[in-house]
Amino acid sequence: MVVELKAVDKIIPVHTAKLLSYMNLLEAPMGLMINFNVTNIFDYGQKSYVNDLYRRLEEE
Repeated sequence: MVVELKAVDKIIPVHTAKLLSYMNLLEAPMGLMINFNVTNIFDYGQKSYVNDLYRRLEEE
């Protein structure tokens, strides 16, 4: 699992692309983006991502 920590006003597509690139390079099936610059991290500050490696693991 790759964890990307941010403290930004808004998650932009470049941040997501960076996380997905790290996941592919490290061959990690899951990633988690956490933004600390929100009022409630549990509701607004986290998002999980999966890639094709995760889907292949599910099929096996």
